[in-house]
Amino acid sequence: MKMENVFRMKRGTSKLKAVPVLVLCFLLLTSQLTAQQATWIWYPGDFEISLANKVQNRRTERGTFFPVFWKMDNHYVLIDFHKVFDVPHKENVDIYVEGEYNVKLDGKPFEGSPRRISVPAGRHKINIKVFNQANVPAIYVRGKAIVSDSSWLVTFEDKEWIDETGKTSDISATKWLKAGFWNFNSHLQLPSQFTLPTRRQAAVSTVRGNRSMLVDFGKETLGFIRLHGLKGKGKLSVYYGESKEEALSPEHCEALDRVEVGNPARKDQTMKLSKAFRFVNVEYDGSISLDSVSMLYEYADVRQRGSFSCNDAGINRIYDVAKYTFELNTREFFIDGIKRDRWVWSGDAYQSYLMNYYLYFDKETVTRTMYALRGKDPVTGHINTIMDYTFYWFLGIYDYYLYTGDKNYILQNYDRMKTLMDYVVARRNKDGFMEWMPGDWIFIDWAAGLSKKGEVSFEQLLLARSLETMALCANMVNDKEGLSTYSALSEDLRRKIFQVYWSDQKKALVHSRVDGRQTENVTRYANMFAIFFDYFDQQQKQTVKTSVLLNDSIQKITTPYMRFYELEALCAMGEQSYVLKEMKDYWGGMLKLGATSFWEEYNPAKKGTEHYAMYGRKFGKSLCHAWGASPLYLLGKHYLGVKPTAPGYSAYTVEPNLGGLQWMQGKVPTPGGDIELYVSQEQVKIKGSTGAGTIKMRSSIPPVGKNVVAVVKGNGLYEIEVKPGIEYIINYKAE
Repeated sequence: MKMENVFRMKRGTSKLKAVPVLVLCFLLLTSQLTAQQATWIWYPGDFEISLANKVQNRRTERGTFFPVFWKMDNHYVLIDFHKVFDVPHKENVDIYVEGEYNVKLDGKPFEGSPRRISVPAGRHKINIKVFNQANVPAIYVRGKAIVSDSSWLVTFEDKEWIDETGKTSDISATKWLKAGFWNFNSHLQLPSQFTLPTRRQAAVSTVRGNRSMLVDFGKETLGFIRLHGLKGKGKLSVYYGESKEEALSPEHCEALDRVEVGNPARKDQTMKLSKAFRFVNVEYDGSISLDSVSMLYEYADVRQRGSFSCNDAGINRIYDVAKYTFELNTREFFIDGIKRDRWVWSGDAYQSYLMNYYLYFDKETVTRTMYALRGKDPVTGHINTIMDYTFYWFLGIYDYYLYTGDKNYILQNYDRMKTLMDYVVARRNKDGFMEWMPGDWIFIDWAAGLSKKGEVSFEQLLLARSLETMALCANMVNDKEGLSTYSALSEDLRRKIFQVYWSDQKKALVHSRVDGRQTENVTRYANMFAIFFDYFDQQQKQTVKTSVLLNDSIQKITTPYMRFYELEALCAMGEQSYVLKEMKDYWGGMLKLGATSFWEEYNPAKKGTEHYAMYGRKFGKSLCHAWGASPLYLLGKHYLGVKPTAPGYSAYTVEPNLGGLQWMQGKVPTPGGDIELYVSQEQVKIKGSTGAGTIKMRSSIPPVGKNVVAVVKGNGLYEIEVKPGIEYIINYKAE
């Protein structure tokens, strides 16, 4: 418990003033020793899976329930919790439980289901077994030495047995995991009752019509519409629109509410489900009258830690709108978009993890999302039914460990990783490649005419990286057999990829192989991933940059989803100046059309309301999509240039690249604090809070300045060590 949380007394309170300083310090110290923080705990992943079921089944289309396409799992209904405690003094322990339960102390059960137990001094084992069919079995235990936290062990099957004498076995064959938890730190915060917070928000303008009201909230938003001053009797309809055109189209808007207004009507009424909108068109009949419309803005309570600003106002505006787009799509989980699906899609979520590491660094939302996506065994299909989305789940774990250093998540989930990879490996064809099978959806991207036939090179690259992740995690959990198997599979697949897909004529990886033959088609996908996976050698990278990434004859990408990776590959090749222009043209193009958040797809060739259409529907496109916020990641990683090189930023590099900017500054969050950075063409200021940092920079003169010891690496490249807590001011001259 933080010291500032121990006392909540106002300044000037006489009782606090009367306590001598030494006594107060002693009380503070002993309170921390004896009053540890209790929290609600559960079987890891169960709360997350249960919550995802609720969230993803809120989707409606024009008032009709619209469930997900994939298998939904549920929580385990019977959980055993236990922990061994050393209790210095006899203490009373309060127990709060979601479900039916019993309590044992050193193997002996208490009568009934006690809310409080007395525990004598000494070493004791507490067991609590909970059954709950409706909600996740969870416990909150609060004493002095005895509290519920993540160190408790849990299982969904204790596998104990009783012999003929009635004695319970001393050895259990079950696998115990550390308990799951979040931030429910009061016994009153029941996990089953969790909802996102809301705050009131007024409309910017209202236009009244004949028995209608068009309300503008000024920008894209998400929440619960509130109707004020309702009177009379009749029918009322609420039509939601991300654009004015959508709100004014009762026949084609994607979201609506119908309300039967009685007589007398409730004066104020709030809609049951939150919706995405900027505009709301309220139409009513009968004797109904309505004073005004407001909303409750629904949001996730996460804290912004990262930042970026520069001399270019256009880039600053893009960053701010990307930040707001990401805020809207960061909810209980990282969702795809706030209007239509509001589902947890693995491909969308993977990009959100990376953006999160440069804006919020909120580990909990990442792990909740990964738990929800993985679900439970047995595996019966790909995540979200999409082959590439299964691979993105593995890639997410690879990056999660690199950015956070959290080994515990991998220890808790390695078995689920293995069973999912077993499913994948079993679906390879005779040549060891992934190929479409019944039940699979190969997505890649929304692109006209994109072939999914045969063995698609892009899928093989993602599988190779996923197998690398498995090898990394096998080594962490000391699975020597797994390490050997996954390493061999990955190395063999990487070798085959270049044997089968590389074309000397086209100087690129071709898109696919069908019936044992290379196709003629070259797309950007496999080639750009091979660049930042570092699968190409330097000569191949330079060749592919010209033959594919900067080649206008190769089919262009029109979704922010794959522009994310295309621009990352170009940044990895040192093309920040080119990418900066692309950002201003592409994301700036949406802003010129009035976007207040970034879209699911943007094609500059479209005109007017064509921009709102998708999936054969006039307003089917999401105008606030998580994958549209990628400048957050690009500017943090490839312009400020900060990236971890060892788990949890124990080591990191900083390779700032202005890309044509005059100056830039920002913060990059890490597990141990922020890395603060200012960069101009003549000076760099940096201060890191944790880890061993290395600045890599090019200068036409030897860098000098405060705390600067520059190491010459040749060809104008210098490296400078960055130690925690020390400010460095580096004077140099950009080449």
